[in-house]
Amino acid sequence: MLNALLYHYPELAKLPRAGIIHRLDKDTSGIMVVARNLMVHNKLVVALQQRKIKREYEAIVNGEMIAGGTIKAAIGRHPTKRTHMAVKENGKAAVTHYRVIKRFTGYTHIQVTLETGRTHQIRVHMAHIGYPIVGDPTYSNVHKISEKLDPTLREKLRQFGRQALHARRLELQHPSTDKLMSWEVKPPKDFEELLKSLCLCDAKI
Repeated sequence: MLNALLYHYPELAKLPRAGIIHRLDKDTSGIMVVARNLMVHNKLVVALQQRKIKREYEAIVNGEMIAGGTIKAAIGRHPTKRTHMAVKENGKAAVTHYRVIKRFTGYTHIQVTLETGRTHQIRVHMAHIGYPIVGDPTYSNVHKISEKLDPTLREKLRQFGRQALHARRLELQHPSTDKLMSWEVKPPKDFEELLKSLCLCDAKI
């Protein structure tokens, strides 16, 4: 992403991280914020630190959730796997809110909002409470796909080559005009097709 931004907008080389305000994990789809000048960059960084930028995600998780809730669990570097994060008492404060959009047999479609922005926060928190994100290669130890599932759904799950996590909506105050602005983008085709297969599978039961 950074290289692509620099290719299209060479002037971004003057900004920290080419103007990128917050990151998305590799293979997470959705919306990001990029500043075009230093003044805007600095204001947006402060807004993010003050939790004034609202970020909403969708995810498909393993397991059938009963209801939504809030996860308050500090996150820090994994003690032995240096590229992984983990829930740790001496980590940085992290708060994740989630609610159920739709339950399926063995899976749940959820909406997630962040108060904080720790590395891999949603993925770590959902795995911590026992509902790891479908397809997560790092934090999900749910590898076996039940043979009881519809063959079409089993194939969709096998082919889903990333974590089923999508940054759907972003809301912030424009750093120059103070106007409240929001953007929303639907999940990509692979995410939507997996949801469709889950719905069809439940309809056959």
